[in-house]
Order: sequence, then structure tokens, then C-alpha cells
Amino acid sequence: MAFDKDNIIEQIKEASITDLNDLVKAIEEEFDVTAAAAAPAAGAADGGAAKDSFDVELTEPGNQKVKAIKVVREITGKGLKDSKDLVDGAPSVIKEGAKEDEANDIKAKLEEVGASVTLK
Repeated sequence: MAFDKDNIIEQIKEASITDLNDLVKAIEEEFDVTAAAAAPAAGAADGGAAKDSFDVELTEPGNQKVKAIKVVREITGKGLKDSKDLVDGAPSVIKEGAKEDEANDIKAKLEEVGASVTLK
């Protein structure tokens, strides 16, 4: 008997979910395999998918530390002392889980006052 993949595909299209589930179980038992999705390789996971959230890290406050503190205070909504502690403790994360546009905006504001920023 010749293998007729088109016929098989047509039969699968017409099958119910229950029938398809039974088919998968039967194939797993017959061929001693599992239908679990294969995990992507580590390199593919890191480089393949676009990141949707970023941590904004102040790496260096720069020469205009007072201005950097003001910007950090504006971004975080924290008080003066907490903002100063973040700037003095650089490298420190200013914002976690920011969307790409927000992260780039924060980075631009901080770089405008001479700070160095990294998006992670």
C-alpha cells in the first residue's frame, strides 16, 4: 500500500478533537515517542525572540550628578534621598520591566545629563 499523505491530511482535517487526541496517543504508544514540543536551543531562545521588557540600569552617573539625581527622582517617583542613593550606588537598576519605548526614553533622559545607561 502506497503512502498517501494528501489523503491522511484530509482525514485529519475532518477529524474531531477527541479523534485527534486518540490518534496522538496511539502514535505515541506504537512508536514509543512523545508529542511534547521540543525545547528551543539556548542560543536560539536568546537571539531569536525580540525582548518586550527591559531593566534600565544606571552604570555611571557622570559629571552632573545633581541633574542625574533629579532625573532619577522624576522617573522613579522616589524621594530625594532614595534617588541620591540609587545614583551614588551605581551601577543600579532604575526601572525594571519597562517597555522598549519607555526604556529608551529613560535612557535618553539620563544620557542627556551625562549619565551612562545600559538596557538589560
